[in-house]
Amino acid sequence: MKNFNRKLILEDGSEYYGYGFGSMEDRITEIVFNTSPVGYEEIISDPSYTYQTVVMAYPLIGNYGITEEDFETEIPTIGGLAVRDYNDTPSNFRSKRTLSEAMEQYHIPGIYGIDTRKLVRSIRSLGSRKALLTNPDTTVREGIARLKRYEIPKDAVSKVSRKEARQYAAANGNYHVAAIDCGMKKNITYSLNKKGCNVTVLPWNSSLKDVERLNPDGVFFSNGPGDPENVEPAIELMRNLRGKYPVFGVCLGHQIISLAYGARVYKLKFGHRGGNHPVKNLLTGKVEITSQNHSYAVDMESIKNTGLEITHLNLLDHTVEGVRCKEDKVVCVQFHPESAPGPRDSAYLFDQFIEMMKEAKDGKKN
Repeated sequence: MKNFNRKLILEDGSEYYGYGFGSMEDRITEIVFNTSPVGYEEIISDPSYTYQTVVMAYPLIGNYGITEEDFETEIPTIGGLAVRDYNDTPSNFRSKRTLSEAMEQYHIPGIYGIDTRKLVRSIRSLGSRKALLTNPDTTVREGIARLKRYEIPKDAVSKVSRKEARQYAAANGNYHVAAIDCGMKKNITYSLNKKGCNVTVLPWNSSLKDVERLNPDGVFFSNGPGDPENVEPAIELMRNLRGKYPVFGVCLGHQIISLAYGARVYKLKFGHRGGNHPVKNLLTGKVEITSQNHSYAVDMESIKNTGLEITHLNLLDHTVEGVRCKEDKVVCVQFHPESAPGPRDSAYLFDQFIEMMKEAKDGKKN
């Protein structure tokens, strides 16, 4: 057996020895876990993982290599990756290179060979917390001191949002959507394009005038990383948009919309991350299997007297998964209806958004 060349040190003093892949630089991040059995390409390229190291609960990672066409962003910003078994000889006709090679290019450190079951249980018991990925010579005392000195940056959304507006045309565009980019995944744009929506993606701190200048049929608030209360410009924009356009929000967008209506948010102990979370649609009674990636949730009690109605509930911990304001034509969910590689149970939400835009458009004609 070869000697360990990397290790994780957590705030509680626990250590996990393993082997490095990807970038070999030291990194301090928040450590979280993901329960998806597939989709590591989409996970490492999801902007919502900025400043986070993801522990993959599924043991075998890297076995189908990397195909950049499946990335959710052009330049991945994930903080790190921790896995049980890493496969450096992928078998997939679409693969262009190994996961390690891609991670090295984008300066993403990784560690494999650790007991991920133990680490996931630790995160569930003690919660998400800071972790240092470093070399095995770093002492626990030194590691904890470095962790105490380090503060996770609060600029995650501004780091990943585009700086200038960009248009994405649909083959047969019947509607125009202004999308507020807080760390928007590519599959959201693709999903809207497939439904006949031309999309103009705007920076996270765009103003009401920036939106009105486009004269859109609807506005979309995207997913993204970090604490939603750190994106006040987006919250203020949503306050100003109420009742003016149909609005659809996903993940961080759901939290932004809820805050704009006067609800509160709180940080979950270890968050929701994975493609297997059951959510009940209270409007239909159906249970949807959803893909999720978030650390914060909307406080249920705070929704009262805001004008919002709860539409979806998580069946694992009964947290709020969706709200709407029927009068203002506003709908938002905590999960990802555009999920790739899946599940696809919630794709109907894009159709609901289009129906809201159609009703608003028809109302203007009458």
